[in-house]
Amino acid sequence: MNKQDLIKIASNFVENSKDNYISNEVAISESVVGMKIFEAPIWGFAASDDNYFTLFKEPTAIGEHFLEPKEWLPHAKSVISFFLPFTDVVKNSNSREKLWPSEEWLHGRIEGQSFINKLCIHLQSQLINAGYNSLVPTLDKRFWSKSGLNKDTPHPEASFTSNWSERHAAFVGGLGTFGLSKGLITTKGMAGRLSSIITELYLPPGKREYEDIYEYCSKCGACVKKCPANAISIDTGKNHILCSDFGNIIHEKYKPRYGCGKCQTGVPCESSIPKQ
Repeated sequence: MNKQDLIKIASNFVENSKDNYISNEVAISESVVGMKIFEAPIWGFAASDDNYFTLFKEPTAIGEHFLEPKEWLPHAKSVISFFLPFTDVVKNSNSREKLWPSEEWLHGRIEGQSFINKLCIHLQSQLINAGYNSLVPTLDKRFWSKSGLNKDTPHPEASFTSNWSERHAAFVGGLGTFGLSKGLITTKGMAGRLSSIITELYLPPGKREYEDIYEYCSKCGACVKKCPANAISIDTGKNHILCSDFGNIIHEKYKPRYGCGKCQTGVPCESSIPKQ
């Protein structure tokens, strides 16, 4: 199996899986029935021993709780990252809504993540069937994520973090750089979802077309103005607490759904790398 095999398998799954379309059974309203959630993914590939993964253990990066690829899978050779851009229907609807997430965006966040999990499981099984042990960190029983401080959790020292980061893995794989909102700006923009797979299959690492972690961000301030929680600043970036608090309000309003995405839509980095 090579990169092109993997890309073909994933592209077919994205295009043809019924889970990438909103069914009548789960639709919030009739207007979103049949809506396609994601377009075809773009890809990043990193060597499992890339020095960046070690650097992420530094307190100024993620922290010592971050697990490197070979801590997840001892004989890992590659980290596969992919970014699934939301369709224009999802993006445009959320851009029009000024305060609350659109119905389309709520589906993209919830049904979209469910679809991504199924895509990852499908790709993982294909890799394993080809003879290469592989795992999806975010679906592994060792994965944990944390929002806010809670002394009763196993990792009270870690706030708004996890022991694996889709965005950081994608950065290493050449998919893009961070923006003020802490999302990742790719060649297809920021409005979409990331995921990754660690595998024993060797896949040549992609070339990083950047050096600085914020290289693609123009610091235009559009996301600052778009954020309904006032959680983003040009000077200090994203305030996770303010963002999380507003997210809780959204969840209470739309539960069991949640999501915001205002910093990803109606901004120059929505669907491409913004002009500097």
